[in-house]
Amino acid sequence: MGQAEERPAFDFLPPALRKHVDPASPLPLRMMAAKALVPLAPADMLGALYLLTQDPDEAVRTTAATSAEKLPDRILGSALRDEGVAPAVLAWALDRLQSSDVYVEMLVLNASTPDEAVARVAAHCSLRSLEIVGQNQLRLLRHEDVVRQLCLNPKATGALVDSVCDFCVRSGLHLADVPQMRAARIRIFGPEAADAAPNPGPTAEEILTEYQVGDESAPPLEESKKLNFAQRIVKMSISEKIKLATKGNKEARGYLLRDSNKLVAVAAIRSPKITDPEILAIANSRQAHDDVLRVVCANREWVKLYPVKLALVKNPKVPLPIAMKFLSTLRESEVRELARDKNVPSGIQMMARKAMEKKNEPKKQGH
Repeated sequence: MGQAEERPAFDFLPPALRKHVDPASPLPLRMMAAKALVPLAPADMLGALYLLTQDPDEAVRTTAATSAEKLPDRILGSALRDEGVAPAVLAWALDRLQSSDVYVEMLVLNASTPDEAVARVAAHCSLRSLEIVGQNQLRLLRHEDVVRQLCLNPKATGALVDSVCDFCVRSGLHLADVPQMRAARIRIFGPEAADAAPNPGPTAEEILTEYQVGDESAPPLEESKKLNFAQRIVKMSISEKIKLATKGNKEARGYLLRDSNKLVAVAAIRSPKITDPEILAIANSRQAHDDVLRVVCANREWVKLYPVKLALVKNPKVPLPIAMKFLSTLRESEVRELARDKNVPSGIQMMARKAMEKKNEPKKQGH
């Protein structure tokens, strides 16, 4: 009893598969999985091998590591692109695969890969991989060490470093210990800005302390404070807003999800603290950023929630091909309602009508 509680690392694998990675399971069962002989979906295969490289038995550990290195591209490539894979698994994969530009690119572009792992690889990866890291603006602003390591990489060209540092300085990122960032401040703001950019605005830490918006259980802000809170957020730099979006609570995310800068809004939706009710509210929102809705549509766990899927189908801001894909998985009663609902996009209403007509055809022929 209580094995899932004792071994939380198993949580990302479906319950039926955990016996293959549990150290308490028979050795042949674990070895079979370590040899990649258990038929698993690509994401589960990678997750199982990751866990087995930490097995108490040395032979299992070695076999799992070898199997991971020899996974066919169709399995490995599919798993590395999958945002549903556990962050710890993606970090492990990036550490092991950093000599492959193709796999590094997949992992850097996978939003679930931890920023810390990307920072580690940025210090010594190839120029091609480094350019992908440099284009990932949200990571650059959310995790300062990515910028530091990119600047330290001997393969980085001056043009790449200048472009990254200029973007970061304009976005309000201040790294006093990075000479290339100092040079960028002088380039953009003039010699007087060598040590600090002008008017940096409030920091995320100041806002978190001042308004106690880091605690999810904190009561909502009093009406008298809300206007001042909103005014303070407006004065923040993009980089500090991103930090607040990542560390703040539901109230802070509520403001930042509506920010005019899409990087800030996406940082809020990607906050590790975001909850299912917030996701449902965004799926229902006709004011949500396109980029934010794209993140929701691409998240396997969120679209498994039936109310979220239904809300996305009804939302006119969701691209029609995506909404139609979700429509095909709805219950018949909902499809019937959509066929009559004049408030949903016309394309969805038409597809719902066609689906109902098709369903009724055999009945008509039978009369």
